[in-house]
Amino acid sequence: GSQNAVIVSDDHRWLFAVNAGSNSISSFRIRPGQRLELVDTVASGGSMPTSVAFRRGLLYVLNAGVPNNTTGFRVAGDGTLTPLPSSTRPLSADSTSPAQVGFDDEGTTVIVTERATNLVDTYTVGRDGRLTGPFVHPSAGPTPFGFAVDKRNTLFVSEAGAGGGASSYRVGADGSLARVSSMVMTGQRAACWAVVTRNGRYGYVTNAGTGNISGFRIGKDGSASLLNADGVTAVTGGNPTDAAVSDDSRFLYALVNGTNSIAVLAIGADGSLEPLSSLTGNPAGLAGLAAH
Repeated sequence: GSQNAVIVSDDHRWLFAVNAGSNSISSFRIRPGQRLELVDTVASGGSMPTSVAFRRGLLYVLNAGVPNNTTGFRVAGDGTLTPLPSSTRPLSADSTSPAQVGFDDEGTTVIVTERATNLVDTYTVGRDGRLTGPFVHPSAGPTPFGFAVDKRNTLFVSEAGAGGGASSYRVGADGSLARVSSMVMTGQRAACWAVVTRNGRYGYVTNAGTGNISGFRIGKDGSASLLNADGVTAVTGGNPTDAAVSDDSRFLYALVNGTNSIAVLAIGADGSLEPLSSLTGNPAGLAGLAAH
């Protein structure tokens, strides 16, 4: 259970993926027609890598094995990966059940969610790409899981604890987190994966326990509120276990492992979701989802 097991670079040239079973990460070149070409595979700097984040030639991986850590890599112009010396940093403890690593919108802060400890870690990114931290922050709600950051540096975090929901924060230049909306409850179960639209107006969490998606309106001040009073913006069935938004924010995709399908939903101007034809017949056990 993690978010960002597979990601696409902002310039759509590269795809990065974790290999949790072999303690490694891989880079792929995206060829015309969306064909993937393996470029490099390197050791992840720890055990059980489950999430990756990329910004401006810098890649950080979250190693969820004990002891937990984050480790950095440089991505060359040809997509090859080089470990960044002395870049490995611990989390708040050796075993925290971490869920995701990601950058803030400015690329100056790295964020990690810890499920077992109900904490959110931040690290500041130095000029040399190495991290300072962790700076440890209590989560506003139980079991922080997936997250996304909008263009105003609002951190939108799903919370998989009882009642399901999400909270929002503003990320400071020094890695600080200021709570804006705390524990906006949906009444759904296992709110695990979170995404936001490019304009920052809407956020969504997938509810693995109830087979649906909850939508949120995100204000300019970072506040989050439910789009639907009952917490149900769309129904996917099965157990949606990951989500991604297209680069133009017109479509939301949800990986539904219970039915071996990918739900496709059109995002309306008001944040509503309209189900379209699903992609079916996928192999069982898929993990990770990216879109561009």
